[in-house]
Amino acid sequence: MTNAEWGAVDQYLVDTLIGDGDSDVAQANSDAGLPPIDVSPPQGKFLSLIALSAGARRVLEIGTLGGYSTLWLARAVGPQGRVITLEFDRHHAEVARANLDRKGVGERVEIRVGAALDSLPAVAHDHAEPFDLVFIDADKSNNAKYVEWALRLTRPGSVIVVDNVVRGGALVDGDADDPGVRGGREVLRLLADEPRVDATVLQTVGSKGWDGFAYAVVVE
Repeated sequence: MTNAEWGAVDQYLVDTLIGDGDSDVAQANSDAGLPPIDVSPPQGKFLSLIALSAGARRVLEIGTLGGYSTLWLARAVGPQGRVITLEFDRHHAEVARANLDRKGVGERVEIRVGAALDSLPAVAHDHAEPFDLVFIDADKSNNAKYVEWALRLTRPGSVIVVDNVVRGGALVDGDADDPGVRGGREVLRLLADEPRVDATVLQTVGSKGWDGFAYAVVVE
């Protein structure tokens, strides 16, 4: 199958199951010049269902972009929940803030601007309660470092999701120079060796092509 066929299936899923009520977010991101690298609508809904299944009320997101995945997570945590999302680019954060406010979930979301590895110590200091879910979708070369932080900030039963680890199948190339591939391989080695988590990877196809995410549960 081709990317066009995968995309057609995604569109069918949107039309029949998910709805396109958030197409304005994608349009706002495009109008603002953001790269089209958000999760797809089926992936966003899946993230929301993961959060709902985990009963998540405190979510940490690393990598906001225009706030599309943030929107799904903010809906899942409910009016009493909280999403802390970290974004390196101030312009992206401003677009995300406008999107989230317009969609009526802005009060549930705190956006922190700056390099995530610089922001995470302050998050740890300011939020004593552990996070129920951590979604990592930022610069791939730092994936392992982000997971290490996620382990500090979660509890047994918490869920950690790392996006874009399959990289169109390039994940199997141990000699790859691409930092995204190397970051994916590094984070999977960490998850395999880390006794505090149990993890797998689910490959995905769709409008975003061939990729996949790591799904880990903190077990101790």
